[in-house]
Amino acid sequence: MEAIYHPSTEALQLSTVLAALSDPLRLALVRRLAGEGTGLACSCLGSPAQKTKLSYHLRILREAGVTSTRAEGTSRLVSLRREDLDARFPGLLDLVLNAQPEPVEAL
Repeated sequence: MEAIYHPSTEALQLSTVLAALSDPLRLALVRRLAGEGTGLACSCLGSPAQKTKLSYHLRILREAGVTSTRAEGTSRLVSLRREDLDARFPGLLDLVLNAQPEPVEAL
């Protein structure tokens, strides 16, 4: 099985993280993940009809270092990299999560 790429904590860049969080749909995904401790299966995050769109947004978040994805059997579990983000950019995630939510189109 192919390894899933995740940037190291030291490699996280503020501009990349902010760009990933700038999309309302990705921000909604991050807010949903913030309430989960161990992560959610990708299939729980959107409808099967929007699988390609969801995969794209999850890849952007993962490659920016906002989320972590791990394989568990045939599922992929996605979780928020809160500790890494807080270590690299203290307080940023709390500011983003506590900001007024914007309307988002459903997945």
